[in-house]
Amino acid sequence: MFAGPTFATNVQEKADTVYLNGNIYTADAKFSKADAMAIKDQKLIYVGNKGQVKQYIGPSTKVVDLEGKSVIPGLNDGHLHFPGMALNLIQINGFNKPKEEILKLVKEEATHRQPGEWILGRGWNHELWPDKKFPTKEELDVIAPNNPVVLERVDGHSVWVNSKALEIGGITKDTPNPQGGEIIRDAKGEPTGMLIDTAEEPVTSKIPPYSSERIREGLLKAQEELFSNGITSATDAGSHLSYIEDMKGLYEKGDLKARLNVMVANGAGGETGDSLAYYYKKGPEIGLYGDRFTVRSVKLVGDGSLGSRSAALLESYHDRPGHKGNYRFTDEELYRLVKEAREHGWQVATHAIGDGAILQAINTYEKVLKENPLKDHRWRIEHFQIANADEIKRIAELGIIPSMQPVHATSDKNMAEDRVGPERIKYAYAWRKTIDAGSHIVGGSDAPVELVNPFHGLYAAVTRMDRDGNPDGGWYPEEKMTREEALQAFTIWAAEGSFEEKLKGSLEAGKLADFIVIDKDPMKCPEEQLKDITVLTTVVGGEVVYKK
Repeated sequence: MFAGPTFATNVQEKADTVYLNGNIYTADAKFSKADAMAIKDQKLIYVGNKGQVKQYIGPSTKVVDLEGKSVIPGLNDGHLHFPGMALNLIQINGFNKPKEEILKLVKEEATHRQPGEWILGRGWNHELWPDKKFPTKEELDVIAPNNPVVLERVDGHSVWVNSKALEIGGITKDTPNPQGGEIIRDAKGEPTGMLIDTAEEPVTSKIPPYSSERIREGLLKAQEELFSNGITSATDAGSHLSYIEDMKGLYEKGDLKARLNVMVANGAGGETGDSLAYYYKKGPEIGLYGDRFTVRSVKLVGDGSLGSRSAALLESYHDRPGHKGNYRFTDEELYRLVKEAREHGWQVATHAIGDGAILQAINTYEKVLKENPLKDHRWRIEHFQIANADEIKRIAELGIIPSMQPVHATSDKNMAEDRVGPERIKYAYAWRKTIDAGSHIVGGSDAPVELVNPFHGLYAAVTRMDRDGNPDGGWYPEEKMTREEALQAFTIWAAEGSFEEKLKGSLEAGKLADFIVIDKDPMKCPEEQLKDITVLTTVVGGEVVYKK
């Protein structure tokens, strides 16, 4: 039964390309299936059955036989860091590596660098090391005494630095903790080399920027990673103007083809950054370069992360009594920033992991929208991790969109319950409760915090197990998504999160021809195989951009 929606298209119209004999999941409202599609000028002109599609075949139409392979809409990663992925590909990658291995990479890098040159990296996670302890400056001092070293934790909310970097940042025993940050100290009050959230800024602000050429080289490598993983669209969760200009330069040359929805990052603390000030003057940019590039939202960061114990909680950390994490903004600062975004007509997205930061975001959104109503605002909370019953209910009522990364639950499960205890954990990473309350979840990876592979996300959403199959049956399995919901989170719901559901997110006539051909049936294969799905072909706007 093919209920694929079709236009009453002029059948005289001949397609550029026709795909036949596919197992096509359209992800439309009825979750209907089809076996054929016709494409003209970037768009689908017919989705349905192969009997009907034949009328779109003209003398110059290219016909592709899918040979029964499964097709789904191009995947849309609703929250990643595109320049972060680019940088990851041009600096030390410590992703989930043992400490010894990271130190070895730093030591090797130091041999290639002049004294005083910066050594940068990202990806370490002390929760995976035997002692589970934060690392220290001394460990870096031994191997790179003459180079400032800055290694960002996997979550992007703390850095591990050496003495040289602390010296350049002017951080000493007497430096006070800034608002929204913490300098970790030893028993004598000396900085240990661990800087949390805003405490990083005195050091990181001194790092010389990479050249535009290096950044662009990294962005193109990151695009290859997206396409080979079946991602045709993504939301870049917060970039400054220089990176946005680099992206535009690549679009202008026709080198960037992925569809990016870019959030503008605001400045440090309660300041409106230069990038935001520039865009508030200029106004949103929507659908540039053939519906490939949009800048219409502002990204605010409300707290830190659970792993760094800097997510802002309403009650103390279970494993650090008396400590509730760090709010990046006072209530007044957040109110001013959200109000300003509303006045300029921008979508607002706030990073909020702890229930304290989530509550602050909800209350601020509600207040601003009461004063200056906007019917279809689609304001977002990024991560929405450690929520509570009231917050889950309120976002559904207020139309606030939760943007959640399924793979965070399976990565964080080793430490999350230690951080918040057995009661609060029941409302953490709570996809089922969130969907049942009436919200659509925007799915994403948060790459490079996690691997970008969206099938890891689909697998985590459906099984709540890590990639080794632990725990058997899933972690808090009552919060699982169905396969349909998981696919929607990475397609049509992600498109809704950026006001683009009429353009993409499902395979229907009139929408963009963005889809992928994969090696397994995602609705029928054993669930443990979801994580291993391989992309065979990625198509953006009818153009094949990746083939395995």
